Amino acid sequence: MADRYEYLPHQLLRRRVRDAASGVEGELMAVVNENVSDTAVERWMELACIRAASGREFTTSVANVAPAADHPQAARGR
Repeated sequence: MADRYEYLPHQLLRRRVRDAASGVEGELMAVVNENVSDTAVERWMELACIRAASGREFTTSVANVAPAADHPQAARGR
């Protein structure tokens, strides 16, 4: 059986980033190219592993990752 993932370099590793899908900010811990298929047909995706302020890590598509603003703004008008 072939490897199911490999680590990839990324310019934002160990920097604060924002996940566009969830709006959560955290530190980019790793980027992996992972085989996400559970069948014999391989399906590879580049995933970003982000550690949020709570300490929990989550994954998202690398395409959703952007540098976080230097000074996050509070939510306005509720």
